[in-house]
Amino acid sequence: MSIEKAREYLENRGFADRIIIPDHSSATVELAARALGCEPGMIAKTLSFLQGEKAVLILAEGTARIDNAKYKARFGCKARMIPAERVEELVGHSVGGVCPFGVNAEVAVYLDVSLKLHETVYPAAGTDHSAVRLGIDELELACPTAEWVDVCRLPDPS
Repeated sequence: MSIEKAREYLENRGFADRIIIPDHSSATVELAARALGCEPGMIAKTLSFLQGEKAVLILAEGTARIDNAKYKARFGCKARMIPAERVEELVGHSVGGVCPFGVNAEVAVYLDVSLKLHETVYPAAGTDHSAVRLGIDELELACPTAEWVDVCRLPDPS
């Protein structure tokens, strides 16, 4: 089960006590924000992409969107989401619970700079009814191989 993989991963890094299991679904940014009682931007959504046949995860601020030009400039290819029916196979977690914790060994993880707008963020923990409360510095410790990238844009505030 995905939450067990995520829990074991987080336990090995000293963050298992940060896992939250809300009463309501956290499968989308809006649902997660409501279930956790926080702003949507504090949800660290995990976006799943294919680069060739390699799975790539990008954690981003909840209201951010991929900026295709920035993505192509950084990775040298067009942003192509993993088809929903292949996410669990390629990443190790199913849609709604995708997170960077306990993923398949070959999955590359990146943190978008949009996350730095918040002191605390809430990525999923392997299921559509889970989250992990982490400070940005703790997120870096929980994802030691992740690299910071700038591939997202935030919505226009007007």
